Amino acid sequence: MLVEQNAQQALSRAHRAYVLETGRITRAGTGRELLADAGVKEAYLGVA
Repeated sequence: MLVEQNAQQALSRAHRAYVLETGRITRAGTGRELLADAGVKEAYLGVA
């Protein structure tokens, strides 16, 4: 398990990843899938 503030770095290394918001899993997938997810990009990577 890795808990990391740098989402891009963590997702680029992860085989499987989960996005938590207020203690609930809101997204799950491979690191690559989450890096490509528009919602993850906007909320956590600063890309609109």
